[in-house]
Amino acid sequence: MRAVGLLLLLLALCGSGAQGELQETETTKTTTADIWAEVRALRDMVVELKVELRNVQAAVTDSESQVEELKAKLMVTNVYVELLQRENSELQTRLSSSESELLISKTRIETLERENTERKVAFYTALTNGGTVRPFNTDFTLKYSKVFTNIGDAYNPSTGFFTAPVRGVYYFQFTMSGHQAGHMGVQVYKNNQRIMWNAEYKQGSGHDYMTNSVVLELMAGDEIRLVLPPNYSLWDDSNNHNTFSGSLLFTL
Repeated sequence: MRAVGLLLLLLALCGSGAQGELQETETTKTTTADIWAEVRALRDMVVELKVELRNVQAAVTDSESQVEELKAKLMVTNVYVELLQRENSELQTRLSSSESELLISKTRIETLERENTERKVAFYTALTNGGTVRPFNTDFTLKYSKVFTNIGDAYNPSTGFFTAPVRGVYYFQFTMSGHQAGHMGVQVYKNNQRIMWNAEYKQGSGHDYMTNSVVLELMAGDEIRLVLPPNYSLWDDSNNHNTFSGSLLFTL
């Protein structure tokens, strides 16, 4: 019985050992299978990474191509901008030149208009409505106070002076009339120089007339006036017996 017990114990031990070895073998097989699964997973991952890397490289290559293309476009744009800036500078220069020419032209036009206005010179005046202009003991500048025409405003009725606005040749005419016995006449002065003296002695009452004219070359600013000599007299009324007129013939 004892022998049978020992035999059973030995078989139990042997069975236990065989079972342990079987379990260890199964564990090893399981571990090996897991490792191969991980290896395959890593391989698949590597493949995916390679594919992604190729895609990234392709994207980078494409981006580099786009960058080069953009650089080329930027270069062309810069050249175009430089051309536009150059053209703009030239246009500004032309515009400045045109503005200067326009200003010069405007100045010339204004000058021509002023000269044209100054060239329009004509006046016609009469002496007074007061009757006799009595004799004086000194030269007396006649003030023709009745102004009918004064184009260019060269004649001043307050002073009796005609002032030449431009250099030119002028025509002047005057008519004098007396009504009382005695001397009548006028003197023509250019600035302070007497250039004509017209006189007549009246024997009796009644109108006597005298008319004369002159053509003078005047500089701008020269003055013409008619002067009544001492002890001479004239007579005028609303019929304008004494007149003084003139005009610019042409400029020089």
